[in-house]
Amino acid sequence: MELANIEILIKKYLKAETSLQEETTLKNYFTGGNVPPHLQEYEYLFQYFVNAKQDTFTQTISLKPKKSSKNSLKWFSVAASILLLISVFIGKQEYEKYQAKKIYAQVSKGLKLLSTNLKKGEEAVANLYVYEDSVKKIIK
Repeated sequence: MELANIEILIKKYLKAETSLQEETTLKNYFTGGNVPPHLQEYEYLFQYFVNAKQDTFTQTISLKPKKSSKNSLKWFSVAASILLLISVFIGKQEYEKYQAKKIYAQVSKGLKLLSTNLKKGEEAVANLYVYEDSVKKIIK
């Protein structure tokens, strides 16, 4: 009857449905030594759990603070400041170039308009000279 109960507990254990008390029963059974051959693989499993629980870590862990982290942080902040200054300087120059191009385009447009209007005025004055010459010929 005990073997049938152990097999049922093994099935429950593999489905992760056992309680702590049932797991203790399984551990005691498989570490006891009288295990049938068809359940031998589970004996190795529970034997491993018992041995692993007894293992301890004996080496010392040294925790040394990194001294270079503060130093590298200082250099990083200095580099970031320099980069910021350079980018502001270059940005200001580019903005001034943009403004100069914009002003040049406006002046150029104004001069073109002035030139067009002067040509119209010149043509009108030329017509007046023709008219004046005609009037002088008629009067003579």
